[in-house]
Amino acid sequence: MNRTTTVLGTRALNRATLDRQLLLRRAPLSAKAAVEHLVGLQAQEVKPPYYALAARLDGFRPEELSGLLADREAVRIVTLRSTIHLHTADDSLTLRPLAQPARDREIRIFRKGLTGVDLERLATIARELVEAEPRTMRQLREALLTEWPDADPQALAVAARCTLPLVQVTPRGLWGKSAQVALTTAEHWLDRPAEPAATPESAVLRYLGAFGPASVKDMQTWSGLTRMRPVFERLRPQLVAFRDESGVELFDLPDAPRPDPDTPAPPRFLPEFDNLLLSHADRTRVVPPGRRGRTWQANTFYCPLLVDGFLAGVWRLIDGALVIEPFDSLTRAQREEVTEEGARMLQVLHQGSYDIRFGTVIP
Repeated sequence: MNRTTTVLGTRALNRATLDRQLLLRRAPLSAKAAVEHLVGLQAQEVKPPYYALAARLDGFRPEELSGLLADREAVRIVTLRSTIHLHTADDSLTLRPLAQPARDREIRIFRKGLTGVDLERLATIARELVEAEPRTMRQLREALLTEWPDADPQALAVAARCTLPLVQVTPRGLWGKSAQVALTTAEHWLDRPAEPAATPESAVLRYLGAFGPASVKDMQTWSGLTRMRPVFERLRPQLVAFRDESGVELFDLPDAPRPDPDTPAPPRFLPEFDNLLLSHADRTRVVPPGRRGRTWQANTFYCPLLVDGFLAGVWRLIDGALVIEPFDSLTRAQREEVTEEGARMLQVLHQGSYDIRFGTVIP
């Protein structure tokens, strides 16, 4: 690449990514279309996908996303980065096998507890169990232990989860519902056969459409896949390339939006584990230097607040109030905008049943 390659500064990357993430302005998309465009929503817990879409979509209502899950048009399944994501049914069948190499690496971590276990036989037995009726991980462990009593119970359950495309069945994941995790296979739940894995090339293109411009390492961080450089090189004729301020090569789709760095970015309340903050090796496009790690402490994870497009604080719902805790003092105008956005979020998801207050500025 020649030395005249365009350099994209932090704000330029920020605005481009926010635009792809539907966070510069709310999109008039359906929940299903948004989940597909974003290539899934991280979903370790039930509520985060709802908050993620409330921040991104015009006219969103939680019942819409619940309806997709209840109608089996969307599912909760372990895919990218070995974490639970909410995907459309179509994506669950193609992205899960694409991510299989990461599942294989996870099994190897537990190999000492699987001595003497035939993984193909384990997968066959586990499939029969969960397709006969959805099973909790505890039930699956106990059933598999009858076949391999000397194996490590946790390793057996992990092996089943890694060898099979297990989805969490409803009512788990529905807004306003409470249910333990019960699992069956994606094919059984969706009443559809397995499909070939998505190609790495298609995954790169979709990633750039939702998170670009981005480096090879960025895409690997998002996906959990490795050795993706050759894939980018095969795609290079279809892509445009830039550099960030550190000289790292970034790739992008030629016609993807790259707004002016001075484009206004309204405040946004995001859920814990939002993919915006987890899908790049270099997160400075959203997380300013010195603020990485500020959204969690020990085993507690906080919900991030964006102001002017960047991580500016955290928020939580507690004691009947939306408590906003900024990292730095906000201007009067910023406080008003944040309060207005908070009121909107509460109205969409909680019918405005919480008060709004600002907590102590977090040092």
